[in-house]
Amino acid sequence: MNKPIFGREKYRHINANLNAQMQEKKCLVAQHRGAHAGNIAQNTGLAFKASMLLGADMFELDVSKSTDGTLYCFHDTTEDVNLRLHTNIEKFSSAAIAEFNLYNSIWEPSGHPVQKMEDVLKEFCHGELFNVDRSWNKLEDTFALLNKYPHTVHQALMKAPAKVEILDKYEKEPTKFMFMGIVRTLEDIELILSYENINVVGFELIANSEDSPMWQDDLIERLHEQGYFVWYNAITLSCLEKHILCAGHDDDISIKEGFDHGWGVLIRKNTDIIQTDWPALLSRYRDSLLL
Repeated sequence: MNKPIFGREKYRHINANLNAQMQEKKCLVAQHRGAHAGNIAQNTGLAFKASMLLGADMFELDVSKSTDGTLYCFHDTTEDVNLRLHTNIEKFSSAAIAEFNLYNSIWEPSGHPVQKMEDVLKEFCHGELFNVDRSWNKLEDTFALLNKYPHTVHQALMKAPAKVEILDKYEKEPTKFMFMGIVRTLEDIELILSYENINVVGFELIANSEDSPMWQDDLIERLHEQGYFVWYNAITLSCLEKHILCAGHDDDISIKEGFDHGWGVLIRKNTDIIQTDWPALLSRYRDSLLL
């Protein structure tokens, strides 16, 4: 069965790459921060390349900004682990950040610098899909950089929470990058869809339990009928309740109790994109069910 064509008709040409890959794979696998293991640190070109080699259909990059306006692929608040710093990377200039050395999985210097976002955009220019996270408090800079590289409009899937001050900026941006809203309530969805000039293609549904409105099959069916994809985040951030993102059917459960109890539940719910830290396992399992 073919997938719906996601996104509003007036932006169909922009969304063609996403829709073509969705038609081929049925359920896309998105790698969280790239494949970071061994000497390869998260949010680097090597991590993104490794994620694609491991079977991911999309990689996620986070955005941080130096004091003088250079954008980096880095998740601020991870400085302790990735840089052995006890302060936020966004307090430093690009000259200072150039001297930083990312640490690897055994907390040794990797020899790799913090990756400039521009370098990633230059490297991944052949139709690879990537999800841009944590850009919403630096959107003007992010839009300006993406617009330097016209291929990104067909590759970048932007994501942000449902906040008026953020959505207003997407509404006004002339380049209609693909947009996915992070939603926790039905009101969040309604707010995003009230904007006529945002290229909404889907929603990341955050469900902390199976009772959540964001977990219900009728919502997924309704979003599909309206032409929007559904993304669930299967990553396991911690054991804390606040970090339950897909009603407990996450990466840990998939590996501990069997794929059918985690990722299989998401696939059977007609989820269109699943984010994971284990793309090789998930993509192989997905293919066994859908292809």
